[in-house]
Amino acid sequence: MSAAEVEWLPDGTPRSTRYGDIYRSRGADGAGGLAQAHHVFLGSCGLWPAEGAVWRGQPRWHVLENGFGLGLNFLATWAAWQADPHAPAALFYTATEAHPATADDLRRSAAPYPDLAPLAEALAQRWTGLLPGVHRWTWNPTGPGKTRRLHLTLCVGDAMHWLPTLDTPVDSVFLDGFDPAVNPAMWSPPLLRAIARLCRPGTRLGTWTVARAVRDALTDAGFRVEKAPGLPPKRHCLRAVYAPGWSPRATLRQPLVGPCGNGRQAVVVGAGLAGSAVAWSLAARGWQVTVLDGADTPAAGASGLPVGLVAPHVSPDDAPLSRLTRAGLVCTRERAQALLTAGVDWGPSGVYEHRVEDKHRLPDTPEWRLHGTAWSHPPEAEQTARAGLPPDAPALWHPRAAWLRPARLVAAQLAHPAVRFVGGVAVGALARQDSGRWNVHTPDGRVCAEADIVVVCAGFDTRALLAPLGVTALPLHALRGQVSWGPMPALDADARSALPPFPVNGHGSLITGVSGPAGEPIWCMGSTFVRGSTDRTPHPDEHAANHDKLRRLLPKAAAALAPAWSQAQGWAGVRCTLPDRFPAVGALDPERLPGLHVLTGLGARGLTLSVLCGEVLAASLHGEPWPVEARLARALLASRFAQRHVAPVDGAVAARQSP
Repeated sequence: MSAAEVEWLPDGTPRSTRYGDIYRSRGADGAGGLAQAHHVFLGSCGLWPAEGAVWRGQPRWHVLENGFGLGLNFLATWAAWQADPHAPAALFYTATEAHPATADDLRRSAAPYPDLAPLAEALAQRWTGLLPGVHRWTWNPTGPGKTRRLHLTLCVGDAMHWLPTLDTPVDSVFLDGFDPAVNPAMWSPPLLRAIARLCRPGTRLGTWTVARAVRDALTDAGFRVEKAPGLPPKRHCLRAVYAPGWSPRATLRQPLVGPCGNGRQAVVVGAGLAGSAVAWSLAARGWQVTVLDGADTPAAGASGLPVGLVAPHVSPDDAPLSRLTRAGLVCTRERAQALLTAGVDWGPSGVYEHRVEDKHRLPDTPEWRLHGTAWSHPPEAEQTARAGLPPDAPALWHPRAAWLRPARLVAAQLAHPAVRFVGGVAVGALARQDSGRWNVHTPDGRVCAEADIVVVCAGFDTRALLAPLGVTALPLHALRGQVSWGPMPALDADARSALPPFPVNGHGSLITGVSGPAGEPIWCMGSTFVRGSTDRTPHPDEHAANHDKLRRLLPKAAAALAPAWSQAQGWAGVRCTLPDRFPAVGALDPERLPGLHVLTGLGARGLTLSVLCGEVLAASLHGEPWPVEARLARALLASRFAQRHVAPVDGAVAARQSP
């Protein structure tokens, strides 16, 4: 994979220097690329003009584009969907791109079209760190808490690598590669068959080329093909409908529930990061969600941590955990930007990682050197100096990492208008009715709720709640952690000046200057890791252990905080992990226990992974495109412990999660 090299011709037309071909039609009437998007792609697929558009009245729509280019077809589709009040509530747009352009090229491409320019800016702001893999971005154009959603899934790399991994049906197909004469791989029969595999009977396809080889390959793949009037100066474009003369094999993933109408109900057990993330994702898809918790207030368990970090994992081979945490970071940042107040509830500060053990170096690949530095790179000398470390300290800077107050994210997600929190309700048992709905019982046997599905997000307590149902294959382990914290105003000026102005992790973490429980700025350091303990009481010896960690992580900061350490306050919680260090998401046993789901095992990465995992669970329920590459999504599924035939991610156990 390499970057696109875009040359802008004197008339403003973008041209690929790699392929010697233009990205879009010049157009005889001056409308150029936007007219082509409307006529050739949206028009051929029945999505333009708005009156009579085939997506009207549908709950969701899935467009597949082979060849994202400068994103003009995507932006035109976004604008048409956003302007149509009868368009589906959810639009999924999946695209392949081997050579991503720059954000500035995206902006320049859309600049001639005033209606698209703000959408292009919204896309360009997300358009960074495009390593090979699947990148997902979500927009809620009507505002936070609403049910209208746009999901763009960009598959960066060879289309023939990614298309066979997709497993949800598509409703419209845009074929927009460069000329078959200069880029034949984008039009090959195997590739077009891979696209046909994703189509339903009746799926429409549009493309600008009418090359005989393309028409024949589409016909052989099961499409009914016809020439249509083209956009001048081209005489023709190609329109096709998937109408195979055979019964396609059922190879696509099916939803676990039907289309979500008013009144469909879900109960979520647990009001922490996991439970609130699931609740928000389900509510955004039209569910009425009740969240139960034994505590009177949300985030009373492990999610009550005063402040934590959202940061990527880095490994030389870009292991599954590294790819997963990058996807999780994007999801959490999007949710924080939509629901929280920057500087108060969270901050996109970046994180300095002091690699105390000097392990897990950066990947050394051309792709990483091109795009990976947007995620992680060696720090500047000034940053190392401000951390109080020697110039040769092994370290990384994660520019997209952030600090976040977990309880604020939990509260914001539970504030969705379709979510109802009920505290002070202990859950003792779950039982499935003959009708297929689920009852939730208190410990004394009283039914306190019933719903179509139940999602258990009770941390380590999940195991005890599921055991009476015969679920014994979920090997959760308790992991106690304690942090130490104190008020910044209690430090003298010299001590405050010795603390780094940004979060630091790598051997525990230190976060300074963020709002504490009472609103005052605090410093927070931790955490300890005590395996097998469910004790939630802070202990003095773990305060001492945190200070010992800080001495290795940031010796100067440890010395500055030493006088205040005896007055430090403590917070302790119990996280839980699974043997492969990946969370467990979704249905446990969909055949024996349909409607029972979990989200648990987040370990020390709850802030980084919970929002993403909530979206994975919702995607599994509704048969939506995965928000991560399919192999990573399958590696998260809770059923992997009961169904050993589920392939391990990348053929190996996921990377071990270090404390």
